[in-house]
Amino acid sequence: MSASTGSADGKQRPARSSYVAWDRATLRWADIDVYGHMNNARYFELIDTVVNDQLAAAVGTDIRALPAIGVVAEVSCRYFAEVTYPGSLDLGIYVERLGTSSIVYRVGIFQGEPDRGGALAAAEGRFVHVYVDNTDPARPVTPLPAEVRAAVSPLVR
Repeated sequence: MSASTGSADGKQRPARSSYVAWDRATLRWADIDVYGHMNNARYFELIDTVVNDQLAAAVGTDIRALPAIGVVAEVSCRYFAEVTYPGSLDLGIYVERLGTSSIVYRVGIFQGEPDRGGALAAAEGRFVHVYVDNTDPARPVTPLPAEVRAAVSPLVR
């Protein structure tokens, strides 16, 4: 990744330039926990939502109706700085790996102005979709549908 800086634990904080596509979310009062920062569960909701919103928009159809669908095989989040209410979040996304039957996404969560405190990610999620046969009740792993591969290819870094 480009232009990142280390955090106290040695992990790198990604910069906005690391991401290919963007979305935005508004923080709600309910997103904040008793300690005054965004609840961990909300990070995972945002990561899941931005991946699936990006995919659905790029494919241009109901992704749930495709003959092969992506199921979540792994999701994780690295935290670098608090996200607080009120405000909005910029959500950057790129594809780290485009495989035969899986896609690994990275989602950067940013708060603040890009030329100020919001230049580096407050958090970064890793999200893995594995594609399964949506027509078979056993749901065996299957290759990515051509329309999904075409839709996410521009996101590959």
